[in-house]
Amino acid sequence: MPCPKGSRVLERLALAALRRVEPERAHDLALRALGSGLYPLPGVCTAPVLRQSVAGLSLENPVGLAAGFDKNAVALPALMRAGFGFVEVGAATPLPQEGNPRPRLFRLPEDRAVINRFGFNNQGMEAIAQRLAARPQGVPVGLNLGANRDSADRAGDFARVLARCGAHLDFATVNVSSPNTGGLRDLQAAGALAALLARVIETRAALPRRVAVFVKIAPDLQRGAIEEIAGVALEAGIDGIIATNTTLARDGLRSAARAEAGGLSGAPLFERSTRVLAELARATGGRLPLIGVGGVDGPQTAYEKIRAGASAVQLYTALVWQGLGLVPRICAGLGQLLARDGFASVADAVGTGRDRWL
Repeated sequence: MPCPKGSRVLERLALAALRRVEPERAHDLALRALGSGLYPLPGVCTAPVLRQSVAGLSLENPVGLAAGFDKNAVALPALMRAGFGFVEVGAATPLPQEGNPRPRLFRLPEDRAVINRFGFNNQGMEAIAQRLAARPQGVPVGLNLGANRDSADRAGDFARVLARCGAHLDFATVNVSSPNTGGLRDLQAAGALAALLARVIETRAALPRRVAVFVKIAPDLQRGAIEEIAGVALEAGIDGIIATNTTLARDGLRSAARAEAGGLSGAPLFERSTRVLAELARATGGRLPLIGVGGVDGPQTAYEKIRAGASAVQLYTALVWQGLGLVPRICAGLGQLLARDGFASVADAVGTGRDRWL
């Protein structure tokens, strides 16, 4: 159910104030406000048409929070009450790291987009594991796994983070697609990815609970590379693929910050990421669930991702412009779109519009 009118007005005022503050500082303030318990939250949004099981995860709705919003899991209890069907925190690396020099986050208001070059800044797996251990029960929670910039064994870093944090997770995402750590995207190559996933799956086998494993890929891949990744993922026995991370492309941007280095997210990423999603759906043939990310900013874009092949979606950048009230609005709108088109569930709609993206 959408947020009450009074809450929407309060949220608009808060967003306007935050946009007057330096972007990374504004983000930190938003996390503190969430952690304070003062921010009104709707609880998980649900309806029979929205419920489904994805990769063994029971989702009350298919709208998730993407990694990067809460890197260190400092506001996790609040985010679990913000309407999402699932929440992903991180990325976490074995050792704490500062990331790239500031400024490293840039708003592109004319494009409804953001460019970031954070570089896996986080407090490290020990601090994050402690917060995950203390989290409440509720919606499924996952962790984005990363590698330290100066690690001599980046593939091993992913396994180490999973080994430390896995007991407190419902899913984990192998992030080999961030453009802000030099050489990381090389791990998407078939041989490197197969070796990395083998180590992660071996680590998962020793965990005390079932943890779904996803891999997150870039939107800047050609068809041949997408097909290779699909083959490796199916062979490795992982549980799904998240498509996609941010892009290095800058097509058609108008905002002053458009030339900044880093990964672009938000509305301009929608078409590029959805095409990759559809290609991946074709290549996997329904044998792996997919999660669509990139430019989800309302019910229609979420629905397009689902019809292109996603069983669920994630968002982050749209929250910068619309706030957390967007989450229940997407859920309500999705229910209406599904009913309009005669679908009894989200699962019935998955992939029904894939061909228009190929």
